[in-house]
Amino acid sequence: MARRRLTQRQIERIKSIQEKRRARAGQRADALAADGLGTERHGRVITNFGKSLLVENDDGSLARCVPRQNLGLVVCGDNVVWQPSEQGDGVVSAVEQRRSVLGRPDASGEIRPTAANLDQVIVVAAPLPEFSEDMIDRYLVAAEALGLHAVIVLNKVDLLDAGGLAAVEARLATYVKLGYPVLTASTITEHGLDALHAQMRGRVSLLAGQSGVGKSSLINALMPDLQLRTQAISEGSGLGQHTTTNATWYHLADRDGALIDSPGVRAFDLWDMDMARVADGFREFHELLGQCRFHNCRHRSEPGCALKAAADEGEIDPRRLASYLRIVDDMESGRDRLRARPDNMV
Repeated sequence: MARRRLTQRQIERIKSIQEKRRARAGQRADALAADGLGTERHGRVITNFGKSLLVENDDGSLARCVPRQNLGLVVCGDNVVWQPSEQGDGVVSAVEQRRSVLGRPDASGEIRPTAANLDQVIVVAAPLPEFSEDMIDRYLVAAEALGLHAVIVLNKVDLLDAGGLAAVEARLATYVKLGYPVLTASTITEHGLDALHAQMRGRVSLLAGQSGVGKSSLINALMPDLQLRTQAISEGSGLGQHTTTNATWYHLADRDGALIDSPGVRAFDLWDMDMARVADGFREFHELLGQCRFHNCRHRSEPGCALKAAADEGEIDPRRLASYLRIVDDMESGRDRLRARPDNMV
């Protein structure tokens, strides 16, 4: 399905609504402050429910909080300073410096943070729905740009016979050669769960991928106490049963690491990057960048292109070069659509 095109008026309306929501949250924070707030304390945002945040205190307890105005978007994984109110909820007054933040464009084209303070991105793919190497590449580019470790997990391998598994592993062989851990897993047979847990130990990991690849099933299999944790989140937020519509933080069972579950996506755009930064996200390009005949080479049909020559000679995977070019095309066309949308297009 093609992306719905928004008019400039619609974009401004979206921004206005977001500002009003932030203002209402700020008014709520002011009202709580007027009634008296407790001592400032440190916490971590477990999830953002839109008008409120669920914050985990140092002792593991949860509190529903509202952010003060002008904090910007506070997201899952943010370390914050907050104060409890007499009513039992609280106010987030400051966001501590982030060591990393992953985001993607929203409906208005602005980059919307999704999760903060990550160490690792775990990209989940599956034979059904059939996975896209292009989607994997986009997440890997984002991980490389942020300096994050990246792991690829092929889930639902119980759906494949020996020949099917061999064919899929052949498609993923390029990533193995590039040094990315590539794991296979099944929640039905419990295959690969120990290896995945070992990759997560000691790290804050974001689980990402297309809708339907089985991220929720993996989380349930990896975290036996998940039902208790989701119940606590629901009770702490006062919003009923939690579903994966917002990024949510979960501690591993031994608390030696954490997992952020993110909503499934149909597309993952990189509009906030330029060509050079996207190229840097392809590990195999590093030694070739700067070796083209022309300094402004776009790596298409220009004579003396080092990347194209390497692909023709089998030194790099031609599919990866084609994927890079598609990312750049999508990035540039996405920006063009935002800059020049006719008012009659919706």
